Amino acid sequence: MKTKPSYLKRKAYFYVTLLLFMISVFLHWFFGWKDYKQEQLTHSQPPQVEEYAVQMMRETMENWQSEFLQLIWQVVGLSFLWYCGSPQSKEGDDRREEKLDFIIKRLEPDNADELLAEWKRKYPEK
Repeated sequence: MKTKPSYLKRKAYFYVTLLLFMISVFLHWFFGWKDYKQEQLTHSQPPQVEEYAVQMMRETMENWQSEFLQLIWQVVGLSFLWYCGSPQSKEGDDRREEKLDFIIKRLEPDNADELLAEWKRKYPEK
């Protein structure tokens, strides 16, 4: 009998992704502050937190907009193509299954039905 994985194990991918996200945002803002402060001092002006926050939010949103638009297109575009019957769609899987069944029947004509039935029980269709 299989035991159910712990909550932490089931959500590990989420927590690792969240941790990497938080570290990357922190480092982006930290090094951005270092650069901003140096630039302000070069121009003999005091660094201002409010001005820095606005500048960094703008840069962060520009990055996110660019990345999320790409990601959304990849997910939505792939889903659409998958649904419409591209070679990666379910129809392609059905065709492949039929070809494999044909090959198995040719290679093992005596055992083919038993093998196919066993695999169907072992790997049920979703």
